[in-house]
Amino acid sequence: MWQSSNDVVLISDPRVTSLPVQECGEPLADVRGRLRVDARMADGQGAYAQLRAGVLRRLEHAESLLPDGYHLLIVEGYRPVATQRQIFDEYRATLSHLPPEESYVAASRYVSPVEVAPHTAGAAVDLTLCAPDGAEYDMGTEVNDNPEQSSGACYTAAPNISDDARAHRKLLAAALEPAGLVNYPTEWWHWSYGDRYWAMSTGAGHALYGPVEFTS
Repeated sequence: MWQSSNDVVLISDPRVTSLPVQECGEPLADVRGRLRVDARMADGQGAYAQLRAGVLRRLEHAESLLPDGYHLLIVEGYRPVATQRQIFDEYRATLSHLPPEESYVAASRYVSPVEVAPHTAGAAVDLTLCAPDGAEYDMGTEVNDNPEQSSGACYTAAPNISDDARAHRKLLAAALEPAGLVNYPTEWWHWSYGDRYWAMSTGAGHALYGPVEFTS
């Protein structure tokens, strides 16, 4: 059984959703050619490979902090609002056995509600670790495994993962945290900077990035 949602602050929590956004106007930047990018979530316009420029700079710094033999592998960055809404609604529909208010909160363990979603701001990245030849390291679950699929092993601090997977998650955090990113504790692969969850986690008082439109 996975950790209770009561153990972490979910992105649907008023402590997150009530924080204001003071949009800094920073542009999106293409990750491709600067970091390793996986194509499993690729779209025709290349939106998945976009991040705010400041987030990308921090990821490049994190990459430099990894030991030899390890690289960041970017899976998904920016996500259009319509795509975010569809993913949230589809996952919430699988929780139809819950009352509507409870299903909204439960869905936010795995997918951000569109009104606060950091991916739509270019502020969040889903990523993992890989070897120089591109082989992915054992992280305990696949990227994007939900709590039901993984028996809660997707939670960053989940106890039901191997020692190797736990060590790899700690290695990822040891590079990303000094670079200024914060993790969403229900998804080991999800890290962000400049969004409302980052603001709540760091005491910043306001987010730097709000929803942004990407045009290829």
